[in-house]
Amino acid sequence: MTTADPTTRVAPASRTRYRIGPRGIRLASPGAVLAASWLAVVVLAAIVVPMLPGCDPLRADFTHPSAPPGPGHWFGTDDTGRDVLVRTAAGARASFGVAALTVSVGLVVGGALGIASGWFGGWADRVIGFATDLLMSVPALILVMIVVTLRGPSLPVIGGLIGLFTVPSFTRVTRAGALSLKERGFVQAARMIGTAPGRILRREILPNIAPAALSFAFTATTAAIVAEGALSFLGFGLRPPAPSWGGIIAQGRITLGSAPWISLIPAGVLCLTVLALNHLGESLRSGSPKESPR
Repeated sequence: MTTADPTTRVAPASRTRYRIGPRGIRLASPGAVLAASWLAVVVLAAIVVPMLPGCDPLRADFTHPSAPPGPGHWFGTDDTGRDVLVRTAAGARASFGVAALTVSVGLVVGGALGIASGWFGGWADRVIGFATDLLMSVPALILVMIVVTLRGPSLPVIGGLIGLFTVPSFTRVTRAGALSLKERGFVQAARMIGTAPGRILRREILPNIAPAALSFAFTATTAAIVAEGALSFLGFGLRPPAPSWGGIIAQGRITLGSAPWISLIPAGVLCLTVLALNHLGESLRSGSPKESPR
């Protein structure tokens, strides 16, 4: 087994360390705690509320159409008597489902392309750079609407398409990290002692790129939620009566003057969710990277 000469070993202080925890994400700050609490409430409501007895988001109550918020219907009802609270909670499933698929596609595909581009450089960097620039030049919203029209609206189609257009951004984030890290002393030391490139990528590059990629994932999540809402509002989201935040908001615009809660309440929930995700992402960015000794 080959042992590195102690005189060539990089000092521990030169290694970049990322902390995800009280110091890294700074969850101790009141704003981050509030944002995390709001997201926990929304996710819990999306999971639990539609499963409760009598909380079917598709069940109409024609005896209470467009009922204002109050006991029995805390967010009011829509024009067919469906509970807005239940539909908003069920709509969160669609929004978070699209966001999860979007981030998965962007993180896996874009992360792999970015690391390959930054690590190998040369022709690989040029080809990947051209491909990402080409994808960024495509009018995303128009292409998504065309594909949804041809294939039909579904979570895999919508989430996969939105995720495809986040690939260039993830690629650039991870490429910048790989370019910076491959010239660092601890990576050069690993090369000098004959460490396999795959092991260097797995042990040195990936752990140090992960915090930046994860912080950007919060931004991609908010973009996916807003994009899904916009598509549903324009009629290219999930087909009614399947609830989604954009679809509920679009439905309520007809009665905005007489029953504004149908649109404004889910719009408020969407806005607060996006703000919470942005705040947590900013907390993660401000908490890493850090240079610290071992």
